[in-house]
Amino acid sequence: MTRASVPGLPSRYPIGGLLPALYADDDLAQRFTAGLDTVLAPILSTLDNLPAYFDPALTPDDFLPWLSSWVGADLDPAWPADLRRAVVTRAVELHRWRGTRRGLAEHLRLCFGVEADIHDGGGAAWSSEPGGQLPSAPTGELLVRVRAPDGRPVDAARVLAVAQASCPAHLTCRVEILPGTPHETGD
Repeated sequence: MTRASVPGLPSRYPIGGLLPALYADDDLAQRFTAGLDTVLAPILSTLDNLPAYFDPALTPDDFLPWLSSWVGADLDPAWPADLRRAVVTRAVELHRWRGTRRGLAEHLRLCFGVEADIHDGGGAAWSSEPGGQLPSAPTGELLVRVRAPDGRPVDAARVLAVAQASCPAHLTCRVEILPGTPHETGD
């Protein structure tokens, strides 16, 4: 869809009617302003509906990628329009939790409809007892295990791409797709 030219779109504010009375009966002036009305009608229509362009639920599909850039939402063009709109709507909330287990799990649930079990192998190690043995060293790996609640197949490469975008720079990221539903395996 383009807003550059909309055939047959009438102007809500025809310029010919705004001209002084001297030009009201002038055929050249009326035809000239009618041409301007044709050019300006899409612009005026866009401005009249401007608040709808900033609402992810109402914005035109071709405007959604630009709107997503405002809130830093990475959209996959392969996603259906409803999912892209939901990601833009929840982008600020997801950014608030970015870099946390909760944030990654919510992002994966929103984008793929999967339940994620996230094991963070980075971080600090300590002992609660003075002079006690320290826990084993961090693995340096973020392990994301996902399972679709309805048992449908999950694209591991796409899940990995989303997980890597949320993974801290000092960790490697690995995704495991578990078979079956959580209820079948006892999870």
